Amino acid sequence: MSALFDRLSKLFGETEHIGIEGIRDDSAWVTRQPRDAAVLMAVTDRKEPGLLLTHRPKTMAAHPGQVSFPGGKLEEGEDAITAALREAEEELAIPQTTVRVVGTAQHFMTGTGFNLTPVLGLVPHDLQITPDPREVDGWFEAPLRYVLDRRNHVQKMGQFGPLELPYTEIVWEGHRIWGITAGIIANLSHRLVWEELIGD
Repeated sequence: MSALFDRLSKLFGETEHIGIEGIRDDSAWVTRQPRDAAVLMAVTDRKEPGLLLTHRPKTMAAHPGQVSFPGGKLEEGEDAITAALREAEEELAIPQTTVRVVGTAQHFMTGTGFNLTPVLGLVPHDLQITPDPREVDGWFEAPLRYVLDRRNHVQKMGQFGPLELPYTEIVWEGHRIWGITAGIIANLSHRLVWEELIGD
């Protein structure tokens, strides 16, 4: 059994009432039929746990070059957990059987029309990552103690179509995490106290 999994489960379960604090729900500006999607927030099972993140290829039509979680649209018959695990396996070759699912965060609407559900899971520290170059330009592991520390969350304003809206930015070792991905991390920072997750 994993002590970190037990800590994650306890904290995540106790903070379900927090909802989407830290994330901007854009349902008021969505003009197309919403699509269900999910992402995997993969935490590495180590004394100093990290969060696995990817860079999207610069050739992609949507959000080129941005930092993101592995994830995508739900296929017919899938729920959020099934979709998040499938996408993580397709993008990073993370075997679905190696992910211990902690739970799902509350879904929210993105400005691009996705009803997005983040899924929290724990993965082995020595996992072999093999990114699919068609979907991933690179990947990195950012320390939980850094990304969940709200002192590292910078609030900014940006132009999203005709609207000027606030967003969160987190920069770690040259990796610029912002927008939806940073919002999901900001929400997680309200649910997980990183000091209580770090091993003794």
